[in-house]
Order: sequence, then C-alpha cells, then structure tokens
Amino acid sequence: MKPSLAVLLSCSLLSSLLLGGCSWLPSRARDEAAAAAQAQAARQPAPRTVAADGTPLVRFDGVEIEKVPFQAGVSSVTVERLARQHDCVGGLGAGLVSAPGPVEIYRMACDNGKVFMARCELRQCKAM
Repeated sequence: MKPSLAVLLSCSLLSSLLLGGCSWLPSRARDEAAAAAQAQAARQPAPRTVAADGTPLVRFDGVEIEKVPFQAGVSSVTVERLARQHDCVGGLGAGLVSAPGPVEIYRMACDNGKVFMARCELRQCKAM
C-alpha cells in the first residue's frame, strides 16, 4: 500500500517544524560561547595613548603612526647643510629613516614646524 501525497506532505512538514523548533530553543553551547566572547572582550588591554618614548601616540583614520627613533647616518651632516640652504635649522639634525645602504632617506624637523626630507644615493643628496 502506497502512502498518499497528503500523508507524505504532512510528515515532511511535521519533521521540518520539529527540527526548526530545536534551533529556536536556547542551547547551553551558544550561551557559553557568548559568555566566552564577552570575557575575551573584557580582557583586552586598553589602547595605548603614549609611545615607548613617552610622547603622545598619533593616530590617523584609526591607524597608529609608527615613530622611528632618531638614528644618524653617513650623510646626516650633508643633509643638514642642504636643509640650511632651504631655510631649515634646529632640532636633533638629520636622522636616517630608511635602512642604511646605497640609497638612504633622511628626515629633519625644522624650527618653523616643517619637515625637510632628502634622498641620498651613494652620498649624493637631493631634497625631496
């Protein structure tokens, strides 16, 4: 004897309702996962407000701007002379921003608030 179409449809509807109802009930695993996520959020440290050297951190569009420690390079004196020709004096002098090598980038903070940058290739420096 074959089951009728109405019996098949009612059985499939009943089974989908029962299975769907189980997902509606609160589960212990779901509650534990939510509690663990809240605990993890509470444990995260507050965002830093000062850099390692004690100066205030600078953020731009939510991204922390990395501060490069001052490092004198082979062409620091040459860049300082070039900066003086462009009306830039003061500060710590010209510091190396890139890695030492045949092509180096230098940065110098001027007294007037501007920043002078130069690119030196094999000790031949030009303002950027």
